[in-house]
Amino acid sequence: MKSVVITGASTGIGLATARVLLAQGLRVFGSVRRQEDAARLSAGLGAAFTPLIFDVTDEAAVHAAADEVRKSLAGETLFGLVNNAGIAVPGPLLHLRIEDFRRQLDVNLTGQLICVQAFAPLLDGDDPGRIVMISSVGGRNAAPFVGPYAASKFGLEGLSESLRREMMVFGIDVIVIAPGSVATPIWDKADAADIAPFAGTAYAAPLAKLKTEVIARGRKGLSPEVIGRAVFGSLTAAHPSPRITITPEPVTHFALRLLPKRWADRLYARALGLRRARP
Repeated sequence: MKSVVITGASTGIGLATARVLLAQGLRVFGSVRRQEDAARLSAGLGAAFTPLIFDVTDEAAVHAAADEVRKSLAGETLFGLVNNAGIAVPGPLLHLRIEDFRRQLDVNLTGQLICVQAFAPLLDGDDPGRIVMISSVGGRNAAPFVGPYAASKFGLEGLSESLRREMMVFGIDVIVIAPGSVATPIWDKADAADIAPFAGTAYAAPLAKLKTEVIARGRKGLSPEVIGRAVFGSLTAAHPSPRITITPEPVTHFALRLLPKRWADRLYARALGLRRARP
């Protein structure tokens, strides 16, 4: 039975991907941060699922989990590593707490490298496994007020490209999947996000407007199983694309990618009221 490690498997894309891969007959090791999540997933997903308890920023815990997987593989090659765990820190960059920015990069970027260093040796074999990085459409287009998240995903795109070229020496491929809005519990967290600290700034009204619009779109986004199926395809296709974009708004995404940056700036300004206040 082929085995895959998925980080951030407790909810959303990670959980949906685990379900898709299990349905295809794969064994899944899924990382969670809490024992109660491990128990819930073990009960719900069956014997082919094994929980791994770690935070991706905890280097020692990640390497301990990799040792656990190595022992379970008993000499077999790991079929895939799906780096999915991540968070989203909102807010205007001018007023963002530096500790929040550091946390964003620590989880979404440094944590991904920690997992690669821990699990990649298990992918090396006669039939090498693959690495799938879950990025975002925000990895190539940065909307206002999600600068920390965009910075982490832009960074992940660069890290993944370098990694793909470096891993050629082992025959290990690296594929980036960049989803648009996906209907997951992250939007409930976004709804609960406290933007009160920015109430006295020039960004208060545009930020509130963006929050409302983004949450509404997100809750109508793609099913996370769509991303799970894309992950399965990336792990099994003979010649997978190095980067796959999956979005419920392909026309908007395409337009923002092609428009001159100044034109896109004006669209954001018009939509959110990002204009200089005149005396």
